[in-house]
Amino acid sequence: MTTITQHLSVAPVVEATAQLVDDHYVFPDLAGRLAALLRLRLADGAYDVEDPADLARLVTTDLQSLNGDLHLRLKHHDRPVPAEQGAAALAAMREKFDASLGGAPRVELLAGGVALLELAPALFPLPWCAEPLGAALTLAAPADALILDLRANTGGDPDTVAFVCGHLLDRRTHLNSMYWRDGERLEQSWSPAHVPGARFGGDKPLYILTSGRTFSAGEELAYDLQQLGRAVVVGETTSGGAHPREGWTVHTHLEATIPVGRAVNPVSGTNWEGTGVRPDVPCAASEALDRAHALALARLDGGTAEPHTGAANPAGVPLS
Repeated sequence: MTTITQHLSVAPVVEATAQLVDDHYVFPDLAGRLAALLRLRLADGAYDVEDPADLARLVTTDLQSLNGDLHLRLKHHDRPVPAEQGAAALAAMREKFDASLGGAPRVELLAGGVALLELAPALFPLPWCAEPLGAALTLAAPADALILDLRANTGGDPDTVAFVCGHLLDRRTHLNSMYWRDGERLEQSWSPAHVPGARFGGDKPLYILTSGRTFSAGEELAYDLQQLGRAVVVGETTSGGAHPREGWTVHTHLEATIPVGRAVNPVSGTNWEGTGVRPDVPCAASEALDRAHALALARLDGGTAEPHTGAANPAGVPLS
């Protein structure tokens, strides 16, 4: 399919992006420095290109040059995107949602009573995915052990993270908090007290598979459950993006994505930004499923518990 690209006027795009960063980026001091950097680079002719994809690449490199924030970027979209705030990301996610059974493309019973549930390619907005995810989690609930595959999960909705956690814990639990620059406020995220369908619960063995591609809300799901001592993370260190973002369309094919908050875990007091979620059982992503399945079978056969690098808080105990 041929895409018609709107003429690119570089200066207005860069100026709009710089102003959005200055107004909204979660770290105000860095925001001012980054906005000044973009304007300086614009004046120096560093962005004298005609292709929106090239401009997105150049601006993103500069935006990430001070602290490596992977959520902070000028994102290119092949197809024209809506002008409303946040609409570009939702339009792209809707296509993926429709093609992935609502974000639960694989539910399988492995040998030994171990269930495998893949959550990919994203944790979609909860109003979209509550029904398919609830059905998938209910289907897996009777299993003796559960493996959540997040190796191809690249982010999504924190409310969906809480929804999934509600099926994997026994009671309402403080999972995470978000600091927002707007109003300098802190909002807590808790797992729900009640979930649709059956719970897998907070006692049976739970393993989470990760890769270097696992990102954002996918990382939060792994990190929250690891810090609670509820899950054993198996695989690779994740990408390292812990800042929720908003998106503004600054050109028909370009979206400025700006982190507007930062996660604060109630157990660790920090988050996975820049470091990624470190696995309890490190191995190549391609080997993670076999490794987790073997660990689950050994656990069910009465073997020793696996090591946790996260906190050892008993699963399901509310944290303030």
